[in-house]
Amino acid sequence: MTSNARIALRTSNSTRPVLDLLLPGFERASGHKVELVLDTAKNSLARIEAGERADVAVLLGKNIDKLADLKILAPESRQPFCRSNIGMAVLKGAPKPDISTVEAFKRTLLECQSVAHTEFGPSGAYFPGLMVRLGIAAQIKPKEVTRPGGYIGVVVAAGEAQMCFQQICELLAVPGIDVIGPIPDELQFDFDTQAAIFTDSRNRSAARELLAYFAQPMHAATFKRAGLIQLPLAE
Repeated sequence: MTSNARIALRTSNSTRPVLDLLLPGFERASGHKVELVLDTAKNSLARIEAGERADVAVLLGKNIDKLADLKILAPESRQPFCRSNIGMAVLKGAPKPDISTVEAFKRTLLECQSVAHTEFGPSGAYFPGLMVRLGIAAQIKPKEVTRPGGYIGVVVAAGEAQMCFQQICELLAVPGIDVIGPIPDELQFDFDTQAAIFTDSRNRSAARELLAYFAQPMHAATFKRAGLIQLPLAE
């Protein structure tokens, strides 16, 4: 076991809540320290492609696969991490509108005063196309409140939008808002995240320990607490 390594972990905002819960236990058990390098999913990928490096990446599976194909990440080190899906939230204590069916979801959006989403986060990028699919893009566009990235729930907490649309794990991380629930299954989009080790990591042994820790089944409840589903290793 490598002693007292400092592991740099690049990830996006959606996984920060569960990493904040998981990493203290790993650091106590291993003696290693983990430094998070955070950005939006889009920016994280761009920064790595531009030459920035770390020891471990926890990103959307498609981005991990792309970086593995480029040999920036070690292909054999890839492993499943978690799955997240999309929900909506309102100001804490406000009435929770019905989004349980496709028709109820559409009606809620058409009746709301404003809805916030990110521009470059995975869920935010999904929103405009979903509105087109539902046939309400023209009506919703004037109500949209957008930010480039980050936790969009802060916009609702600040009173700048009535409701917001983002991955549930990110909504749960924001104080001052209440999660209404997930959007209907027919409209849902699952975001699967993987972990992998950078090919040129100088702390590969410690990085492998970290990935092994992430995969332990005992952490399933921790993932759930953060609004995520832990994905098991492939058989």
